[in-house]
Amino acid sequence: MKIGELSRRTGTNIETIRYYERIGLLPSPIRTGSNYRDFGDAHRARLTFIRHARELGFTIDGIRSLLDLSDHPERDCGEADRIASLHLSEIEGKLAQLTALRDELHRIVRQCRGGIAGDCKVIEALGDHGLCADDHKAGTGLKHY
Repeated sequence: MKIGELSRRTGTNIETIRYYERIGLLPSPIRTGSNYRDFGDAHRARLTFIRHARELGFTIDGIRSLLDLSDHPERDCGEADRIASLHLSEIEGKLAQLTALRDELHRIVRQCRGGIAGDCKVIEALGDHGLCADDHKAGTGLKHY
């Protein structure tokens, strides 16, 4: 199948497919006589694996390691468990950080009673970290606005 069909079947952007091929996550397909990529079912299955792993937040390096294990089914799966467990631990840490951020923002917002900016509790709290109830340093990987 051509790259457009692979894209449609997997819901993956064509440029993403090319990127995965370029970095070696997706093997290069054979080329047709007219130099089109000719992807097969193995490419579709591998790309589906990659997309699902990305949706679950695995890093490219983690996916590369998991694919290597998948390519060698006779190997022990302990490494897969280690990779997934480490990722789960990182997610749990981010969730704890997000919970602390949410709780502190709720507390700050509840203190705001309207009025003029010079008396605003939100602005006051943002200007003085000592007014915060918790340590909530943002290390969540969220976009900061």
